Amino acid sequence: MVKKNACVFISGSGTNLKALIKSSREYNFPININYIISNTKKAKGLNLAKLYKIPFHILNLNNQLSLRFILRELIKKNISLICLAGYMKILNKNFINEFNKKIINIHPSLLPKYKGLNTFERVLKSKEKLAGCTVHYVNDKLDSGRIILQKKIFIDSNDNENNLKAKVQKKEYRAYSEAIIKIFR
Repeated sequence: MVKKNACVFISGSGTNLKALIKSSREYNFPININYIISNTKKAKGLNLAKLYKIPFHILNLNNQLSLRFILRELIKKNISLICLAGYMKILNKNFINEFNKKIINIHPSLLPKYKGLNTFERVLKSKEKLAGCTVHYVNDKLDSGRIILQKKIFIDSNDNENNLKAKVQKKEYRAYSEAIIKIFR
C-alpha cells in the first residue's frame, strides 16, 4: 500500500495527534504523518513531533509570509490531507480553498449541535442524553463541513465536564483514524 502524506495541525496536548501517529505506524493505515504545524510553541504535542522525529513548524497566523511558507511546504512535502487535531484557530478562507476537501477536523460534539467552544458545558446544561464526536471536512463556516463519521456515548446523570470530556476523547482517538480509513477506502 502506498501511503499518502499528511500534516496535523495542533494547539495543545496532542492526544489526538498521538492516536493518529500510532495508527499511521500500522502497515495498512492510509497515511503517514510527515509534518506537524502548531500555532503556539507551548503546545505539548510538539514533544511528540520531536519524539517521533516528525518535522514541525510554529505558525504565526498574523504573518502572511508565514502562511505562504506553510502552503509552499505542504506542496513541497506532497501533503494529501491536513488533519486538525485540537487546533484552536480558524483557518482563513484562502488557505481552505487551497486545500479544498483535503482538510478534516474532529469536534467534540454530535454536529450540527454545539459548534464552537465550551461544548461539554453546553451539552450538560441542555440535559442531552447523548454526547460524542464528529469528524468532518473543513469549509469556511465553523464546524459546518460535510460529516465523515460520528461516535456517540450516553451521558450519565453523574457526568461532569471533566469526565464527559475524557469519555468523548476516548471515542475521538478511534473515530479520527476510522474516518481517515473511510476517506481513502
